[in-house]
Order: sequence, then structure tokens, then C-alpha cells
Amino acid sequence: MEVTAPSSSPDTLGKRDYVFIVNPNGANGRTGELWRKLRPQLTARLGKDWNVSEKFTSGPQNATQLTREAIHDGAAAVVAVGGDGTLHEVVNGFFDNGELIKSEDSESIGPKTALGLLPMGTGSDFARVFDLNKDINKAIDRLCRGEKKKIDVGRVIYGKERKEKFFINVADLHLSAKAGFFAGMHKQIGNLCYVIGALRGFQGHRNRDFKIRVDGGEWETWSNVTAICVGNSKYFGGGMKITPSADPSSGDLEAVIIRDHRWYNFLVKLHTLYLGSHVRQKNVFSMKVRSIDVAELDNFSNDKYPGTFIQADGEHLGFLDASITSKEFHDLSNIIMAYEECARSSCLTVSGYRHSFCHATALQAPVLDPGASLP
Repeated sequence: MEVTAPSSSPDTLGKRDYVFIVNPNGANGRTGELWRKLRPQLTARLGKDWNVSEKFTSGPQNATQLTREAIHDGAAAVVAVGGDGTLHEVVNGFFDNGELIKSEDSESIGPKTALGLLPMGTGSDFARVFDLNKDINKAIDRLCRGEKKKIDVGRVIYGKERKEKFFINVADLHLSAKAGFFAGMHKQIGNLCYVIGALRGFQGHRNRDFKIRVDGGEWETWSNVTAICVGNSKYFGGGMKITPSADPSSGDLEAVIIRDHRWYNFLVKLHTLYLGSHVRQKNVFSMKVRSIDVAELDNFSNDKYPGTFIQADGEHLGFLDASITSKEFHDLSNIIMAYEECARSSCLTVSGYRHSFCHATALQAPVLDPGASLP
């Protein structure tokens, strides 16, 4: 559904669209309710310079398609209204076949469309980095100001078919991704779903051996790995500071590898995950990387699931039976990103042992801080 001012109105002539992609069912329907209350305020504040348009998602991946349509139509900004899942889909809408898309009348390399966020979801972990998750009015203020700030975006290539997804927050695999898979089944209970997901994830879990290569160096065997998290940003799982040194505008990623942990280790040390102090604990390793490759060594033939769980931005992608590549791309700031020509690279690659590896470079591009004037 799209609602815009009548195209025949003289007030709309020459204006570009601010398109809000709304997940009405987010946070058990609270996102849709809050959006209906906030829309008049946004229209009043933005309407002088922009046409305010809204599109409601109808199901999984619909936000990606709606975003692509808005960019092709030349929107000034596409704003994700919801949580990390909605933002994840909107970010992916800026790409097609691995490349940034642009409006049909654009002659530049990248689109002239900005990406924004109004965090109204269950976790809203990406918004925490910019302190926008606690006060929606603060997010609106920054959005209306159109301030600019550079950020990075990751790319994941996975599965035998080499499917591709982009991520803006954290990509992870094994236990944490398995916990996220189960947490997604209990979003109706709020942030407690992440704790329940972790407990369910430990059922039948066993640590595994992987081959890991950092920045294209030598392969090394890591035994008894519990989870691997690669952060473009700091938080996941409803406020867990899993990659505490990650900076979404630094040009690199933080990889945290957790080894030889059991369920009781997490119960005792759960508070350290929220503080970010877990990286100082025994059997937890943190490193800054430009790229990281991971290959399975274990035999999964006796397991219930076909391989190592993979997720990005809290969204289940599949299993590590082929490859996953993370790439840096863009910019975002307290929530408006303008995508322009990319430069600079860094990447994460995780590949299944039985298949050839996909390699990717990371890119960075200028983005919009919700505040300054838009392109």
C-alpha cells in the first residue's frame, strides 16, 4: 500500500519522495500502531521539502522489493520503519545481482537515494550504536535534519547456489546463529526471546572444528569452536555487545571467536556479553580483520541439521554447506544513508569445506546522517 500526496498538487511539483517502508506486524503489531501516530508529525516536518510516502510490507522479503521500486522511481530516501529484520531487508533492496542499483534516470554509478531508519522493532540492535533505540523522537529529529555519516555494509554469499545477502550489523555462525534461529520463533515475548533462543540452541549443540584464514593468510585449524561472530557494528541478540570494538565506519570488521563453551559457561558469564567484557575471558578471541574465511571440518551426517547455522542481522540464511562472504559497502548514521560510488575494501568469507570458496572485497561509501540536506 502506498499513500502519497496527489501528483497534481502544485505543492508536490519538483519534490522527491521520502518513502517509509513499514512493517506493520513488527513488535507484535506495535510498530504499525506507533507509525500511525507518528505519520502526521513526519508529514508536517518533512512535507515542505519532500513528498511523504508510506508502503506497508505484506510478508518476508517484501521490503526488499519495495525498496528497489522506490529507488528506481528516484526516491530521495527510503526509511526502514521497524526492527533489525526490516532494516536488513531494506538494505538488501539497495542492491541487485551484487551491485548497487540506481534510479532509471540516474547517470551516476550509485543511486541518489538515501537510506534511513526509524527503529521500532524487538531488538533494534543497530540503532543502539547511535543511541536511537530508546527515544523515537530523537531518531525522528535526526531523520528530519538529514545529517551525513559514513558506514560500512557487509555482503554474505552462502549455499551451493551462492545466494547473496548484505548485512549492516553482525554476521555469525554456529551456536549464536542457531540461537537466533530459535529466537525468531518467540519474538512475541520481546527481548526474552533471545535468552530462550540460546537455551534451545544448546539442545543438541556440540562444538566443532573449523579451518580459518584471516586476511588471505595461512589456513589454521581451530578446535572446539562454539560460535564465530563478525561485526560491522557492536550489538546483537537484544543488546548483547558481542563485537564491542566494531565500528561501522572504520573500514574493517571485528571477528570474535568463542571456543570450548558449554551452556553453564554462558549462564555464569551472560552479563559479560551485555557489557562487552566477554572478549577478556578465557577461550574468547577477538581480532580486527579485513577478511576471514571459515571452512567446516566436521561430519554432519548424524546431525539433525545439515550443517553450521548462518545468520546475518539476526535473520536466518541457511547452513554452511558452501560459502558465505562478507563485504563492506556503505554508510549509515543515525539513520539516513546516501549511497554513492564505493571505494575501499574489506571482507569476510566463510565457506563450506566441500565447495570452492567465494572471495569478496569490502567496499565503503558515503552515507547520510539523519540531519543535513539530502541529495
